[in-house]
Amino acid sequence: MNKHAFIFPGQGSQFKGMGKNLYETNSLAKEMFEQANEILKFRISDIMFEGSDEALKQTNVTQPAVFLHSVIAYSTLHNAKPDMVAGHSLGEFSALVANKTLSFEDALLLVSIRANAMQKACESNPSTMAAVLALADDKVEEICSLVQKQSGEVVVAANYNCPGQLVISGSIKGIEIACEQMKAAGAKRALVLPVGGAFHSPLMSEAKAELAMAIEATIFNTPICPIYQNVVAKGISDATQIKQNLILQLTGAVKWTQSVQAMVADGATHFTEAGPGKVLQGLVQKIYKEAMVDGVS
Repeated sequence: MNKHAFIFPGQGSQFKGMGKNLYETNSLAKEMFEQANEILKFRISDIMFEGSDEALKQTNVTQPAVFLHSVIAYSTLHNAKPDMVAGHSLGEFSALVANKTLSFEDALLLVSIRANAMQKACESNPSTMAAVLALADDKVEEICSLVQKQSGEVVVAANYNCPGQLVISGSIKGIEIACEQMKAAGAKRALVLPVGGAFHSPLMSEAKAELAMAIEATIFNTPICPIYQNVVAKGISDATQIKQNLILQLTGAVKWTQSVQAMVADGATHFTEAGPGKVLQGLVQKIYKEAMVDGVS
């Protein structure tokens, strides 16, 4: 059975001018952007279309911007009938609008709360992330665990993007030590990323508590199709379980490789990325070469 999966990108895929073409050429898109400006109480559309790269990089702007571009691009498709959905980190909120678990308004408010809580956590706890290339996942996990044990610093595997590409997350000192050890173990590269904090690690605990309260107070509907969630890497259709996994996601790993593999095992052959950039299309092709991939932005 050939199934169609819709996938949604996360933070890092933003670019100056994102969504402008949608706003100018599609009346539904324009209406949704204006609605978002009202909900957020600032004109995020102006920052997306005309703002500097620096302004777009702020977590409290980036996250709602990527979410908006993704959901609005998806909404302009007339006959989108997903058999399954998934999102990379932040993209999970876009996916939950696509499968009708969350309303557009509720999801945008949650994304805004999440972004602000993460920004605060980053400021109170300086930390970072690093990309490790061409080293086996279990080797990366082993080094993280060893560094934590020996140094007392936080270092964990955070994003399983595709085979041979894993992002680690932790304290600045912990990441520095781990990067040296990854290279010594044969990693092609271990590169500190220009991010403001250790996303998907225990260092996001205070943000998780704040987000959990907001999620618990939000209505989650029964979805029209399963969402393959980051922390469990399998299709979930139960609204209560979806809530719990979404809360766990902030301090848990993004198992993207495993999620795509599970979607393929469940019949996905066609993957459409909705939102800015083509990062996920590239990752899907590295995970499953036979996949048909395309995008809408």
